[in-house]
Amino acid sequence: MQQVQQRRGDGFVNRACHHAHGGGGDSRTTLLSQLGRSSLVRRERSRPISSVPFLVSGKPFRVEAVVFDLDGTLTQPGGIDFARVHELMGCPREQGLLEFLAAIDEPEVRRRKEAILVKAELEAVERCRPNAGAPELVAFLREHGIPMGIVTRNCRLATEKMLRALVGINPEDFAVVVTRDDPWGPKPIPDSILFVASRLGTEPHTLLVVGDHAFDIEAGKKAGALTMFVRNGADELPPELEADFSVDNLSEALDLLRYGVPLAAGKLPAALLEAGLSSLVSSDPSLLIGARIGEDAAVLDVAEEEVLVLASDPITLASDCLARYTVIVNANDVATTGATPRWLLTTLLFPPGSSASEVLALVRDLQNVCATWGITLCGGHTEVSAAVSRPVVVGTMAGTALRSELKDKRRARTGERLLMTKAAGVEGTGLLAREFPERLRAAGWSEAEIARCASFLDLISVLEEARIARSFPGVSALHDVTEGGVATAVRELSAACGHRLQVHLDQIPLYPETERICRVFGLDPLGLIGSGSLLITCAPNEVLALRQALETAGIAATEIGEVLEEGEGVEACENGRLVDWPYFERDEVSRLESQKASEEGEERLT
Repeated sequence: MQQVQQRRGDGFVNRACHHAHGGGGDSRTTLLSQLGRSSLVRRERSRPISSVPFLVSGKPFRVEAVVFDLDGTLTQPGGIDFARVHELMGCPREQGLLEFLAAIDEPEVRRRKEAILVKAELEAVERCRPNAGAPELVAFLREHGIPMGIVTRNCRLATEKMLRALVGINPEDFAVVVTRDDPWGPKPIPDSILFVASRLGTEPHTLLVVGDHAFDIEAGKKAGALTMFVRNGADELPPELEADFSVDNLSEALDLLRYGVPLAAGKLPAALLEAGLSSLVSSDPSLLIGARIGEDAAVLDVAEEEVLVLASDPITLASDCLARYTVIVNANDVATTGATPRWLLTTLLFPPGSSASEVLALVRDLQNVCATWGITLCGGHTEVSAAVSRPVVVGTMAGTALRSELKDKRRARTGERLLMTKAAGVEGTGLLAREFPERLRAAGWSEAEIARCASFLDLISVLEEARIARSFPGVSALHDVTEGGVATAVRELSAACGHRLQVHLDQIPLYPETERICRVFGLDPLGLIGSGSLLITCAPNEVLALRQALETAGIAATEIGEVLEEGEGVEACENGRLVDWPYFERDEVSRLESQKASEEGEERLT
């Protein structure tokens, strides 16, 4: 007897039961084991990730607008002798001049002291020169259609005179200029940055604030913008303040911004593509020609292989999941034939407005996920196209197999047992927690509970169970559960095998987390997308040994039915009674997402 979570037609219950064809491991214990084992495998196989210029804190970035400081950023430093100005105004050196003025209660005293500052700013106009790389950077941004603004602590008069005096920089390049005479408050108050972002038509997270002072970086960070600190060869920020980028001069800034500005439609520029491909160094001796500029195909040496297996799938999920899904979903398809996934080709399509940083980050993620699973990323195609509104990846996976280990579903025979690894709706559980956390919070879920369900996405690979199963001669067919859940996968397996299948509904394993999350959303777990679960048909005399081998690897395996006579269809049983096998027009997660989109559309109309 064992305590498991099982499905009934009227809902879900925890109860003791005895499997019709033998016992199994505790589902919850095995899930915990599998989560731990999955993390361990990744740490052992992954390669170190090196620092790269096209990422910010390990993530891609996009720059849709830029706001500059003036003194020491667009202009060469030293135009104003601030130490002398502090002395003449009687301002402590550690205090900002504008903060010092604001603290003076007597208007006449404040006016006289501010006149000293204005005089110094106007005198600096005669000495101002564009900073190294400033004209080239402004021209680059103008050519790429990136709107620019200026936020300075200078007065309006000195600012306008200084902009007109800068050789190679046109004042008209700046759509908005904010000075201390405007009502937004001086940096590090972030209001001026937020105002400029609004005027330039961009969200703060795609605005880059460039400056040479801690006030610039602090204001940008408070506004939620990207920040770039210009050291001018010597200066450093306080240790408690960290910019997203630090450069010695604006020439270096231009090199970084090439990765962040939106790309035009068409192929990725060769120089940027080469930056991404340079890290794709493979030690796979079978890869004769791999990914590099000017090569339109990968060449593989398969002379020693018996069988070559190919699979292809498009992936349209959110960008932070694209790489993992591309590799694992395509690898799963190859593995269900009994083959070992070895080589991946990808076509990457990005919508207009995407940055090289976003493109190269995906290439890097694909490489890292491939390395985790011992797969070689050997080439593909990258393009920016108006045909897509969000990134799309089409992966093609190639694998090899011994002919003797190849699993052809047509070899299934009457009397074989039907096994299922893990549980129903594993992937769907993770997706629901990831895409609808607010609904779960509203239902009283804790952050830890939501995070646990989201971690189910770490279990979507079936490579290990497929590797184990293919070594058993009595295993005739492998089929991974995907869209439409277990209900659809069993129907597909029946059609591919050419045999009817009998399934015991009350034997289908279900994790408590999946049962609970389906209750919240009113979904049936049998129709929930289920990558991570593998259906296996196996000769009766090898079932016990197969299950033991899987469970030794930390993978739960449950016997849920058997192969019947030739034909097509599913005979469902529950508690000894014949019942209807559920049918789903579309996956339950897709149905929920369509419902959400419809509700949002109605809200916009009202």
